[in-house]
Amino acid sequence: MPASHEPKLITGNANKPLASAIARRMSLHRGVNVGLVDTRVERFNDGELFVEVYENVRGEDMFIIQPTSNPANDNLMELLIMCDALRRSSAARITAVIPYFGYARQDRRTKARTPITAKMVANMLVGAGIERVLTMDLHAAQIQGFFDIPVDNLYASPVFALDIKAQFKDRMSELMVVSPDVGGVARARELAKRINSPLAIVDKRREKPGEIAEMTVIGDVKGKVCLIVDDICDTAGTLCKAAEILLENGATEVHSYISHGVMSGPAVERVKNSVMKSLVLTDTIQPSQEILDTPNIRIVPTAPVFAQAILNIWNGTSVSSLFEAESLGPIYDGMYAAE
Repeated sequence: MPASHEPKLITGNANKPLASAIARRMSLHRGVNVGLVDTRVERFNDGELFVEVYENVRGEDMFIIQPTSNPANDNLMELLIMCDALRRSSAARITAVIPYFGYARQDRRTKARTPITAKMVANMLVGAGIERVLTMDLHAAQIQGFFDIPVDNLYASPVFALDIKAQFKDRMSELMVVSPDVGGVARARELAKRINSPLAIVDKRREKPGEIAEMTVIGDVKGKVCLIVDDICDTAGTLCKAAEILLENGATEVHSYISHGVMSGPAVERVKNSVMKSLVLTDTIQPSQEILDTPNIRIVPTAPVFAQAILNIWNGTSVSSLFEAESLGPIYDGMYAAE
């Protein structure tokens, strides 16, 4: 049977709604049905994972859509096993679409005798036969260098900029972008540049891991609508504390834009009871029903940008073009009113 000459998508259990949304988007762009390859992913009684692909993939350009979010180990193993199944079935090329790259926070040795797990995961992915990686907002950009294969790192900031221009179109002059720590300044500056807003920083000092001793605001936030920007919201402790500090320093409102909503432990309850007016997350990690039911949490879709990035990779055209509002705006089909 000849190859279909269409990109083929396959997914595990990590984020099926996102994979289905990407497939629908690609179907609209291509004018033909781009479905998910029929696959069985199951678990044996002892916890071992098993994957069976029901469709012919010989000579096909395969894209595995699988964030390595919680449970990180299971989702990572699913990704590796799916890759092995495709490679042994003579797929022409295998691209891992990892919207959220787990273990990215372990990107360096923080003390003696600790691992650099992000590098180990990169080695595992390459060893399994993955030939290209597509991801979004890596915790540390240098993780791209851990791979000896091409890595396309998309950014949530262009999507956030479209959303901000739609949500705050009458108050753009009041906005101030805030980085919740010194390490995230580059990310915050990128968004501030896109919406032409000033930048402030919340500098935090920790006595011990998980406990913040002191926070200081660098910049004048008085009378401003503050937008906290970060890549990961885990337990939301730092985020909620930063919102309180900003209001104490004269901010009129605080909103947050976070790329990956890990939202573990007490995070949802903290956000629900916090002084933040809204928390905006992307759907790179499948949101729980509790998150969806929380009135001050909103989800923005990433399927349009991932679908276009996959088509660009398949066509051999530029992925970096998706970083610009002129390219991204039409992809969102009027969902946001870009200024």
